Amino acid sequence: MADAALLDSVGPDVYVRIQTDLLVIGDSIITDRHHASSGNYDPDDPQNQIGGIIPSFSLSGWLRHGMERVVQQHGGTACHPGESNANFRKDDVYERDLDAGYHPKGDCVEDPTADDGCLVFDLFGGFGGVPGKVMRRPIQFSPVRSSVDYTRGQAEGHYRRLNRNVVSRNEADNREPLRNVEVDAVANLDGAWHLSFRELKPEFLGLLDAAIRYLNENCTDFMHQLGGARNFGAGIVECALVNPLYEERELARVFDRGRGKTQTMEEKDQTWEDKHLSEFESALEDRVEG
Repeated sequence: MADAALLDSVGPDVYVRIQTDLLVIGDSIITDRHHASSGNYDPDDPQNQIGGIIPSFSLSGWLRHGMERVVQQHGGTACHPGESNANFRKDDVYERDLDAGYHPKGDCVEDPTADDGCLVFDLFGGFGGVPGKVMRRPIQFSPVRSSVDYTRGQAEGHYRRLNRNVVSRNEADNREPLRNVEVDAVANLDGAWHLSFRELKPEFLGLLDAAIRYLNENCTDFMHQLGGARNFGAGIVECALVNPLYEERELARVFDRGRGKTQTMEEKDQTWEDKHLSEFESALEDRVEG
């Protein structure tokens, strides 16, 4: 069992490094356009300095999917994210999900408001306004690297509004545009995603580390890409859990391209991999298999 002092030293806040060439979020991107004059702002101008916020909804679903897969690989089942009586678009999709490693949402607890259940229920919450133990924050991004505070879960990223023309396939129309589609995107994203645990348990860290590794190893799989335009090469994310033993100044150094790791950081990496991570992995196995 992981030492309580170790959990205290880790603290409630952890960071995931996220790097992607192009990200298109299905629930849109919030921009800081007030920094530019309304008359001069051009979203297609490569010189614009518009930053913004990537909402955490899509990020949360991406992380949850990775965690569900890890739980299933350990022989467990995960809470289904949808209600059993929901109006699904495809017939029998709910039943097929149950056969694929899920159980009905909340079936893992006798009292839906109780503070227990499977790992996914414990982390993401369930019925009756029960909050999950992990809080997923939005990512604030800026194209100006010096303005990015990685210790607050921010990222360097370049906002663009992309235009796509849907054209006629009729030869006589000479590819005349039928309609124009505007897409908000963030390019060259590199930064930290800030996660906060309302209550920290060793199996939570074990699951988080395993899920991030799984998502990184399967980043080109369609099912494990992030965002709303995966068919267009967007959402292929390289990710890694930043060593929770790092201090704030060391966390900022992770993203500094001009400096490498210090000897202290390398020693903390060795300690995390060789000692602490195995304890958290054991706690994960005990929780799922038990």
